[in-house]
Amino acid sequence: MVVRDSLRFLFAGLLIGWLNACTGVGPTANLFRPSSPHEQYGQSLKEAKLDHTALGIDWLTAGERALRDSLKITIPYRESGYFSANKPFAVGYRLDAQRGDRFLIKVETQGTKEVQVFIDVFALEDRNRSSLMAASKADTNVLTWEPRKTQPYLIRIQPELLRSGNYTITVTREPALAFPVKGHDSRQISSYFGAVRDGGRRRHEGVDIFASKGTPALASVNGVITGVGSNTLGGNVAFLADNDHNIRLYYAHLDRWNVSNGQHVSVGDTIGFVGNTGNARTTGPHLHFGIYDFSGGATDPLPFIRLGRGPAKQALLSPSRLGDSIRISSIKSAIRLAPHSDAPILCELPKSSALTIVGGTETWLRIELPDGLMGYIASNTIEPAKRPLRRVTLSTTGNLLEIADKKSGIIQQLPLDSTVDVLALTNTFQLVRSLDGQTGWIPLATTSSHSANALKR
Repeated sequence: MVVRDSLRFLFAGLLIGWLNACTGVGPTANLFRPSSPHEQYGQSLKEAKLDHTALGIDWLTAGERALRDSLKITIPYRESGYFSANKPFAVGYRLDAQRGDRFLIKVETQGTKEVQVFIDVFALEDRNRSSLMAASKADTNVLTWEPRKTQPYLIRIQPELLRSGNYTITVTREPALAFPVKGHDSRQISSYFGAVRDGGRRRHEGVDIFASKGTPALASVNGVITGVGSNTLGGNVAFLADNDHNIRLYYAHLDRWNVSNGQHVSVGDTIGFVGNTGNARTTGPHLHFGIYDFSGGATDPLPFIRLGRGPAKQALLSPSRLGDSIRISSIKSAIRLAPHSDAPILCELPKSSALTIVGGTETWLRIELPDGLMGYIASNTIEPAKRPLRRVTLSTTGNLLEIADKKSGIIQQLPLDSTVDVLALTNTFQLVRSLDGQTGWIPLATTSSHSANALKR
């Protein structure tokens, strides 16, 4: 206890100094420091020699493990969870993202003390390689992020050391650009990127948004008009340069313009008015809206302007259930990579197998197995590990352990012929409760009789 209290004071001094010095990520950051608040915090642990303590090592290890053992989600999504001051915690959420998306990641915490949560986004290049793409500032638990490439990504959240609390993570998606036709949205798009044109001689390099003639075509970004003119295909056209995203926006078939070359515009300014000039004279009035990289290549505009899916609506798990020991109540149940029934199966567990609730929603619990594996399980396949499965007698003296590991800390020593109630099982251990109310783990071989099912892993 004295050692832990000393570490708390040492960590507290370190955290205060770090939080005062760290302001965020970007060009103004110190070039000789790590690139994110999470990395700066880890470096501070090393500089203070705390990376050689058990807590320091476990914190760094938890952050690395979250990059490998991540869970798959679809957006919008939210779930609740719990982290303990006694056990460093980190969790990774995988998602598929497209260039043109804008994500809002928010982590709300509840605890006796204010806690800093690091939010980092990584691009998953392959199974064993990831690269940091975005990080929240040190003084906020919110991150707005736009992927610059269509590929899988991973969101890692990790609280600072020596803090306990409940958290709720919410991830929502909105378009990166404002919609380019006044009074309309992506539901009015009727022709999409890549559609065949001119008998297969070319592909459609944009989307068509139908609207009444004269409807204002609006600036989707703050930028500069770089081209106003006419051509055979597009009729009256205008280009708008967006330096923030390194793209040019193309407005075609305009009835007339409302801008001139070199003009600076803001989001919502009128570029021109919807028409059917150029090769659209035989169709109804519409805006052809295209996006081109500065290098010249066309990219699909739809992800940039499609409607968001609104707020996350998953029913959150009651905070009182976080940390509960549970067991499989059906004949067997699947632990899945993501919180839905079509997700890949990580393993199947037989009836009475032991689990711990570490987060999730009312419908899908995020659980941890005694060996550390995390995944999701349908809440209708489990039950609380409270009512005894059976009562057994120890055939030898033994130790009641904190976790299902022979090297674990000892809660109490159990003498020969002690009687315990079995609450749940693993392949080699059983979760038991002694007659004086202490709960912990003992090896299966310690008892004189048992009927444990083998786990299928």
